Amino acid sequence: MKRYEINDKDKELIEIGLGVLKKNFDDGIYNHTVGCAVLCKNGNIYKGVNCDRIHGSCAEYITIGMAISAGEREFDTIVAVHDKHLNFVVPPCGNCRQMLFEYCPDIKVIVNDENGKLIKVKARDLLPFAWQPVIC
Repeated sequence: MKRYEINDKDKELIEIGLGVLKKNFDDGIYNHTVGCAVLCKNGNIYKGVNCDRIHGSCAEYITIGMAISAGEREFDTIVAVHDKHLNFVVPPCGNCRQMLFEYCPDIKVIVNDENGKLIKVKARDLLPFAWQPVIC
């Protein structure tokens, strides 16, 4: 698995994710507890928060959905955040890993490595042996 170094744009994405979360965090209700930011290859940045409840949706789903709804199809880097996590970064859950694999397998995802250092890895590397749709 190739690991990519974090750059200033990645740090900006983390700050954007924290900003959207701070603006929307609803302490005690917990509908919005994770922020997210995605950088598209054309330089556009989209942000979102999770929408929790009985059939909730993760911040990564919301953010990628917003970008796709705006016509984006080429993604560079994504990060999910919470102000109480190590380096503020939350790794994507299994559902998000599958979604990223299907929509943009080469997107770089900011995560903490085994030593607590921020790195980027491709979504395809976060989900070995992923389910793939059969095209007939």
